[in-house]
Amino acid sequence: MAPNLSVHGPNEYERTSYYNDITGDDEHPDLVYRSDYLTTPFPKPTGGFAHLPVKSLRGVFDTPLNGVWDTVGPQIRDLIKARKIDWSSIDPARFFTHPPPEDTKGSLGPVVVWIGVAPGSTSADTAHEVSQEILTLLQKNGVDGAVVEWREAVPRRLAGPPLMRHVDSSNSTHYVRRFLTPLLGVPLASEELEEEDSQGTLTLWFHENKDNDGNPSDKVYGVSSCHVLRRNTTIDYEHRYGTPMSRVRVCGMHRFQRGLDEIISAISGHAILADLCVRELVKLQAKERQDARAIQAKQRQLDDETEAISDLEVLHEDVTKDWSNLKLHRNIGHIQYAEAISVDVEGGTLYTSDWAAFLAADAKFRDEFEGNVVDLGFKCKPDDLMRMLYPGGVPTTFKYPTLGSSRSRAAPRRRTSLTLQGSTAKASAALWSEKTVILRTSPLDAMLA
Repeated sequence: MAPNLSVHGPNEYERTSYYNDITGDDEHPDLVYRSDYLTTPFPKPTGGFAHLPVKSLRGVFDTPLNGVWDTVGPQIRDLIKARKIDWSSIDPARFFTHPPPEDTKGSLGPVVVWIGVAPGSTSADTAHEVSQEILTLLQKNGVDGAVVEWREAVPRRLAGPPLMRHVDSSNSTHYVRRFLTPLLGVPLASEELEEEDSQGTLTLWFHENKDNDGNPSDKVYGVSSCHVLRRNTTIDYEHRYGTPMSRVRVCGMHRFQRGLDEIISAISGHAILADLCVRELVKLQAKERQDARAIQAKQRQLDDETEAISDLEVLHEDVTKDWSNLKLHRNIGHIQYAEAISVDVEGGTLYTSDWAAFLAADAKFRDEFEGNVVDLGFKCKPDDLMRMLYPGGVPTTFKYPTLGSSRSRAAPRRRTSLTLQGSTAKASAALWSEKTVILRTSPLDAMLA
């Protein structure tokens, strides 16, 4: 990239070194502009024992900005959009500068409005002009001493690939991939309870129709139990914009290993069947009076078993490579609201209320999201299930669901309203619906109605 010739921009050393090590590797972003460049110099270290400053990203707590971020955050976004700047993120942040080896105490920097823009898209002069408007806005809202910093950032999807596609039962990976799909019952684990390796399951999805300001919203929330996602279940929890997120993950350590073991077991099972097919095929072909139809059928079965082994081996390799890291690969959202566990004594029902909602990460779900769908598994064959539900051959209009999955539904068709962060997030009959909608072209923009 050409040197920044603006009087407001950093020199080459500062541009490439200012955020040294904040990502824990050599991929730290480049500085475009910072509003305190005149008052806080960033000199290049000199001497035989020069120390390049190392920084870490920190959260923002108990500052004047926390109280007004919900108000000024959108206004800052609008100031940036008005200049048609190609931005990717706007976050409150603080940076801790680690001490050189001979010192013992580092320093925590001021509150920063940290803006990410596409590489090469924004000049230091433009960043300077917009920053002055942002600083004026902050001061009007009682936030003094803040700094605005701009960095070049390439937008990335959430670490790790999206959740896997749910496939029908003709696919050999159908059952063993279910623990990494967005279907109901997917195993969940929370960041808070990582040490205990405890887990639960996904209960249902619902779609937020409108946000706090009454604007259309495409946010989708997942629901599970409070005791699954929260360590302290005696107090209400609500995530506030700009505060640290309590992440929700697909699969704890033990459940993930179980998933890998199931894939290996499936490979072994198909290998046994393939070996049997080979031996039976040899016997069929050795007969004096060959049964051509039987030989063809056995050959097809052998081909199917061989293909299944190959598909499962690829799946095992992909899952091991792309999903093994709990902290980097398996985050699928963060807790938005969790109500303290309570028992309805006053109402006399003695029902226990134990639920929490997490905001689903769009990048993890959008591609393969289908709504409130349950995988029926393979332990019960369609005809066996029908006989269980309707013994004695009783006539019924019920049809076994196609593709091995069923949408959750119940008799009372009603709408459910949940209040999250002061807004009404309407679950379009979420779990209780008569209407089936296949969400393929725009999966997160609609739910069951």
